Formats: sequence, structure tokens, C-alpha cells
Amino acid sequence: MQFGVFTVGDVTPDPTTGQEPTERERIKAMVRIAQKAEEVGLDVFATGEHHNPPFVPSSPTTMLGFVAATTEKLILSTSTTLITTNDPVKIAEDYAMLQHLADGRVDLVMGRGNTGPVYPWFGQDIRQGIPLAVENYSLLHKLWREEVVDWEGKFRSPLKGFTATPRPLDGLPPFVWHGSIRSPEIAEQAAYYGDGFLHNHIFWPKEHTTRMVQFYRQRFAHYGHGTAEQAIVGLGGQFFMRRNSQDAVKEFRPYFDNAPVYGHGPSMEEFTSQTPLTVGSPQQVIERTLSFREYVGDYQRQLFLIDHAGLPLKTVLEQLDLLGEILPTLRAEFAARRAPGTPDAPTHANRLAALQREQSLATVGE
Repeated sequence: MQFGVFTVGDVTPDPTTGQEPTERERIKAMVRIAQKAEEVGLDVFATGEHHNPPFVPSSPTTMLGFVAATTEKLILSTSTTLITTNDPVKIAEDYAMLQHLADGRVDLVMGRGNTGPVYPWFGQDIRQGIPLAVENYSLLHKLWREEVVDWEGKFRSPLKGFTATPRPLDGLPPFVWHGSIRSPEIAEQAAYYGDGFLHNHIFWPKEHTTRMVQFYRQRFAHYGHGTAEQAIVGLGGQFFMRRNSQDAVKEFRPYFDNAPVYGHGPSMEEFTSQTPLTVGSPQQVIERTLSFREYVGDYQRQLFLIDHAGLPLKTVLEQLDLLGEILPTLRAEFAARRAPGTPDAPTHANRLAALQREQSLATVGE
């Protein structure tokens, strides 16, 4: 089981002080959060990709390349790589380059993006979001696995005798998760390729998450990649912790009430009762997180949204310290509950070992 954090990179005023970080301060804060994640023993840091204010992470590979140079073990990922508005050729080359620089500590989450104006900025139409996601990923999948590619589709110019460079590290493309909040077509795509499926799991009740994950598992088995229980699942999540639950509620309330994503809507109490958001003590966060397994089954990756809504860096780093304290308990409890035969979380090392075993067996059989 991998545990990590993700950021959406919003530049939001602190509602308790009115202070708003500069873009430089926010970018530097995201890097510090990644470094702190490794320091407290987390496995993954993921950044979003946005091309509109008030967000700053428009170039995930630039940020992750910098983080790679300042960390040793952390898996570098994205909480969204926009498969719809990025050129698949550029994704293939950028993330293969990052793979080499980070010694394989790279995977990514493919997503459509749901900000309408961004699509025409990159010459696309949001009404074509699903077809774009399907076609572009088909090409990306091919570019990483075939040395020379001939290809023609609807949304970009044809390729003839094209080779994406550099080639993936050790001949093994980065592991891909397909991220979705509500689109079964994306869960279907993940299942078709035998890739991972990461459900956002932030804004929706558990019944919705259950339906999406079950659908992906069933289709994963349908396409012959293994049993439904062997499908690779990741979840998002969200918490705010203090040692005393009343302190957590009091401190987080102004951030919740003014957050761009859910402020001025349902109360914090309503939101925490109906979604995975947990505001309380470390023990409450442990219990709530362990409950996720009850409605999605055994899964491989848990990412927490950690630094949004204007929370100052000092507070975010304190949250990471608290997460680091409960991490051994979360690891032990998930491991104790894990059913035999549940796949390990994907890493470059264990995927490469599996590939080499397959190649060895194929050689022996010839």
C-alpha cells in the first residue's frame, strides 16, 4: 500500500489573514511539501496540471524534475496529466525523460480536465473530451511500446516512421493510472489497457466511489488482465488533523467555508458526513481512512489532498508531521486486513522484475 499527498497548486488567500502567496512562493511551497513528504516517510507526491488562474502547476515535469533532484525515494506522480489538451508525443517524451532523471521514480494519472476554457486555448473542444482522451491515450500507449510508429487519427496530424525519444527507461513505460470523478468511459479505458484506476474520492459520497471502482474491477476482469480483486485501484482523500478534534474543527472551519472548491455550500459537518473529508484527531483520521477499504476492497494507493484553500505552508507541514506519526499504524492495519493475493502497489522496480521474469520464461519456452 502506497501513501502520499497531492496538490492542485491553487493560489488562494488565507481567509484568516487575507494574505495571498505570490506565484513564486506557492511554487516553492509545493516543492517543500514534496520534500517534507519524503522526510515523514510517505511514498508518493503528485501535482496537478492547470493552465488557468488561480493555479500555478502548468508544467508538472519541470516541477517533478526539480523534486527528483532533491529527493531519493519519493515516487513522483501527477494528480492529473491532461491527456485531452496535451500532445501525446510531448507527453511520451517528457515523462520518459523524467523517468531517466528520476531513476524510474515516475508514474502519472491521466485525466480529461473539466475547465471548459482551457480546451480552446490548446485548439480543442471540451465536447470532444472523451473521444480525445481515448484517441490520445491510444497513441501514447503505442509511442511508449513501439520503436517506430505509423499512426493516423482524428485529432492530430498523422505520424509516419516516428520514434519518440528518449525511449522509456529499461524499456518499461511509466505506470499509468486513469483518473476520473464521474466518467465510466475513463474507468473502461483503464480496464481495457490493464492500467490503474484512481478515483478522485473527494467530493462524492462513498456509494458513488463504490460504483465507479466496482465497474472498473469488473471490466478489468472482462478484458482478461486478472480477477476483479487484482485490479489496481487508487483513491484520493482529504483531512485536517489536530491532536484535539475540537481544535481541528475550529481551525479548519474558515478555510472550508471560503475554499474555492466547496466553500459557501453545505456546512463542514454535512460535507464530512457525506464525503471522505475528515476533520478531527489522528485517531479519527486513522479510522476513517481504514473504512475506505470496506467499500472499495483492497487497494494500492491512497493520496491525500494536503495544501489547498489558502492553508499556510507552516500549517501544511504540521499536517504532514501528524500524517507521518500515524503512517506506521495505517500501514500495519491495512496490511493486516489485506486479502491473500492482493497485488502490490506498482513501482518501477517490481514491474521491471515481473517483465524480466516473463522474458526469461519466454526464452526457456522457445
